[in-house]
Formats: sequence, C-alpha cells, structure tokens
Amino acid sequence: MIESLLHRALIAALLVALPIPATAQGKAPRLGTISFPTSGKGAAQSQFVQGVLYLHSFEYESAIKAFKKAQALDSGFAMAYWGEAMSYTHPIWDEQDSVAARATLARLGPTPDARQKRAPTAREKDYLAAVEALYGAGSKPVRDTAYATVMSEVARKYPKDFEAKLFYALALEGLSQGVRNVPTYMRAAAIADSVFRVNPNHPGAAHYLIHAFDDPVHAPLGLPAARAYSGIAPDAAHAQHMTTHIFVALGMWDQVVSQNSIAVKLTRETPGHYTSWLDYGLLQQGRYAEATRELELVRANMGDAGSRSMRNALAWMRAHYLVNTEAWNSPVADWTIDLDTAPSVPLACDRYILALVALKRGDRAAAEKALAGLDSLRLEAPGAGDDDSRKVAAILSWQLRASLEAAAGHADTAVALARQAIALEETIPVDFGPPTWIKPSHELLGELLLGTQRPAEAEIEFERALAGAPRRARSLIGLARAAARAGDTKAAESAIRDLQEIWHQADPGLPELEELRRLLAGP
Repeated sequence: MIESLLHRALIAALLVALPIPATAQGKAPRLGTISFPTSGKGAAQSQFVQGVLYLHSFEYESAIKAFKKAQALDSGFAMAYWGEAMSYTHPIWDEQDSVAARATLARLGPTPDARQKRAPTAREKDYLAAVEALYGAGSKPVRDTAYATVMSEVARKYPKDFEAKLFYALALEGLSQGVRNVPTYMRAAAIADSVFRVNPNHPGAAHYLIHAFDDPVHAPLGLPAARAYSGIAPDAAHAQHMTTHIFVALGMWDQVVSQNSIAVKLTRETPGHYTSWLDYGLLQQGRYAEATRELELVRANMGDAGSRSMRNALAWMRAHYLVNTEAWNSPVADWTIDLDTAPSVPLACDRYILALVALKRGDRAAAEKALAGLDSLRLEAPGAGDDDSRKVAAILSWQLRASLEAAAGHADTAVALARQAIALEETIPVDFGPPTWIKPSHELLGELLLGTQRPAEAEIEFERALAGAPRRARSLIGLARAAARAGDTKAAESAIRDLQEIWHQADPGLPELEELRRLLAGP
C-alpha cells in the first residue's frame, strides 16, 4: 500500500510519545550495532552513538536525551549538537520542529560559520553543512531537497561511511513530504540494502528497508528486514512495531499481534499507535473477546479525560472494532468519547461508525443526522491541512449514503453510491496499515452486491478489496460467501482455508465459519 498525506494526520492523531523503560542496571539498551567514529571521546562518544541508534529507530525523545548527555559531558562536541538537531526532523511522518533544531544549533555557535569552526574534522564539517541546509532558509520542501543533495555528496565523499549512506536514504524517503514516490523509495531501498548486507545488525538499514517496501506489491522484499529488525533492536518499541508494516501488508496477523504486543509492553498500555495496530490484528484473527478486553483496558488507562491524541486513538480503535466484529449492539458503541478538538479524520471516522451503529439498530433519523455532520467535515475539514482529509470525510459520506439506501431497499442506488466512494478512494494513495477510512469501499460494494443477488460481481469486488488489504478477515468472509453462491467452489474453498488459517486462535463458536461450510456444501 502507498503512503499518503493522510498518514501524517493519522500519525499525529494516534502516535503518543511513549518512553522506553529503563533497562537493567548498568546495561546499555539493545538497539543494534553501528560504527560512527567522531572526535568525541570516552563517555561523550558512547552517549552520541546511543543517540544515533535511537535516531535510527525513530525513538526521538530518547535520542534527544542521549545527545544532550553527550553535550553535558563535552560542551564542544559538535556532532552531539548535530544529532540533537537531527532528532527534530521526522522525514517519514513529514514532521519537523525547525525552531527547536535551530535553537540547538545556536547553542553550538551563533552562525553557520561559527559552528563550522567547532567541528575539528572535514567529515564532521560536512555533516554540519548538511544539517545547516536542512534548517536553513526556504520552505520545508526546499530545505529537505537541499539536505538530500548535501547528504548525497557526503555519502559519495565517504563511501565507507554507512551512516552517511543511510541518512541519505532516509532523506530520499522524506523528499515527497509524506507521500510515497515509488521510484525514489526504490533508490533508498538499494542504498539501505547495500548496508544491510554488510551489517545485518544495523537498525537504520533494516528500518529504512521496511519503509521502502511496506506495500503489498513490494512487501515480500521487505520480509527479511522485518524478521531481523525486532532482534536487532529489542529494546526499541518502534522497532518491534515497525516490523508489522510488512506483516500487515502481507496479512501475517500472528506476527502483527505478537510484535505490537511487545511494543505496547515496552511502553505503556494507553491508546496510541501500537495499541491501535494490536487491536486491529486481534480483530483479523477473530479474537474478538481479547480485542474487547484490550479496548476496555486502554479506555480505563486513559482515565476520565486523556490527551487529545489518546481520545482520537480510542475512537479510531472503536470504529475498527465495530466494523470488524459487526457487534452493533455492543456497549462499546455507547461510550462517550470527547472529540471536540479532534482533527477531521478521526472525527469523520467516529461520526461514520456511530451513524452506522444507529442504522444497524434501526434508528435511521440518528444516522441521517450524523450524515449531515460528515458532509460538513467534507466541506470544511477543520484542522486537516490537506485535501485528502476532506476526501476521507467524503468517502465515508458516500459509504454511509449507500448503507442508508440499501436499508431503504434502494439496491441499485446503494451500489451506485458505493462506486462513487471507490472512485474517490482510488484518487488517494492508499495508506499501509489498518484502513484509514475504516471500511474498504470495495468490501462494502461486495456486500451490497451480495444483497442484490449478484454474487459473481460481488466476488470481483472482494478480490479487489483483498488486493489492497491482503487476508483481511471481513473481505475473506465476503469472498467465500460470494464465490460459494456464484458456484465458484475453488475460490470459495481457498477463501475458507485462508480464513481458517488466520482464525486458528479465534473465539470458539464464531458463526461465520459454520455458515460458510454450509454454503459450500450446498442444499
């Protein structure tokens, strides 16, 4: 799947800054192995290397702490200031705190020339020149491009410097401002792979390969890095989670659950990015009871209020829970979650799911009222910052309209509206991970077509849904139903086998498998 501008909004809504717990007394955290010689000496150099290791695993807060410790040990250590400044740029997420970064550089020296004089070697001067480009004049895209250009020269000038190569690879991945550019990502992958082959314990090499390949087309190429990364940096929560970018893209739900479980334990059990992915994995495995407990636990841990990002994450988790379990009468649907200050994406998803719950419970008036709220988000998208966020609200609006028309018995209109949602969905580069708009539109259309007794057409739509979200349980269920009713026994059997495999730990007594077996057996 392809990263989009939407992922920035979703990360901002879900990713809660979570500290890594202290390791055993006197033991350094296990974060991988790099060689990054500098002019720093003794303990200052050790702290600097630890900061770079954290930086490669996007543990930015921990990286900043390590670089500041290096500065405290050696106030003239230029590369320690370089490292802290680098920690304020998050290329994959298209985030940058240039104010904090410039303040950091100013502590080293008041001007670029003054800072250059603090660097004792030509190589360190080159690294400083790169970070000066990153935080110099111009807009962020202009500065990102300038930085990548300088880093390409640093990597060329020092061909044995793996760090130069990898920071250049990461700069390439950040060039498109959060929207994946496949040719550029493949260039980054080639660079990261050249390091990974020589140092298979390098966290940055594995990490940047995963980012380059985390879509269903390229994900098999990222599988070796994904399998390695959790062992390379076992004390970095993000490293444990990051492997699941590949596992989700391949529908490897056991691994999605196991690695996000580790990431959550390394942090704390609150609503956030890792808990969201963990719960989604449990839902795909048919472990609904455990997914319910997880949802209730993170709600309890959040307390009465919780931060805005926590509330956004909880709402998003609830929406996925309800769509994937179809437990429309669950008490979860009746929770009150304060989203008054939420960005448009989580707000739209919440309005959509509450409307769908109302419709499934027979309260059409409440569903239509929520539809009006979705339409206002489509037009206004408060706090969204980009057109794609408006499109999410519009996709959900088309989907909800389709469901309303289907409930009213207007089957052809419902199908036409679902196709409108698909047309709009296909204008947005699809995010990796759990679907941003909760319900894949091809999956919805497949269900509507099944309801109109057009199983052959429905089968095609479920296959399209699975191409974008491999081994998604609801799409597999729909495919099995459609194929069985269309007389496509081979496809039905294949879908049921896939579902049985991913549901090997499913709650006992789930009705879907028995239903599918009966369909397959025929009258």
